[in-house]
Amino acid sequence: MRRCIEDYALIGDTHTAALVGRDGSIDWLCLPRFDSPACFAALLGNPRHGRWLLAPAGEIRRLRRCYRPGTLVLDTEIETDSGRVRVSDFMPIRQRTPHVMRVVEGLSGQVPMKLELAFRFDYGRIAPWIKWQDETPFAVAGPHALCLRAPIRPSERERP
Repeated sequence: MRRCIEDYALIGDTHTAALVGRDGSIDWLCLPRFDSPACFAALLGNPRHGRWLLAPAGEIRRLRRCYRPGTLVLDTEIETDSGRVRVSDFMPIRQRTPHVMRVVEGLSGQVPMKLELAFRFDYGRIAPWIKWQDETPFAVAGPHALCLRAPIRPSERERP
């Protein structure tokens, strides 16, 4: 799928920013700062270069995106044949460590969601190893580490 820059919306925390595609994929993110190497770099290549996809598992009938007034909170309302959901993406103003927040809210019906998370450090060149601590997966590669915290346990599968 060929993408254009207008397919993306920006979220940020004043130290760094992420680009969220219309398909629900964060395809660009440098951490911990704007000038750091990217940990999601699918924008420059393909999903194997790192991304975080959060989207309905089925076909999308209608999609509407907008920022909440006066904020960089991106709300995406998605309608499928089985219902509607809202995905809110944002990065809270940083106190110490950066956070990317993705909140799914059911609006009507039932909408099965899919999550694909591929951490890749150094602009997609380094695939980390995954270490589980309690119910939390940590992606570690040299001095770099990221984790996913969620109210449900994600499943792990092989890389493509």
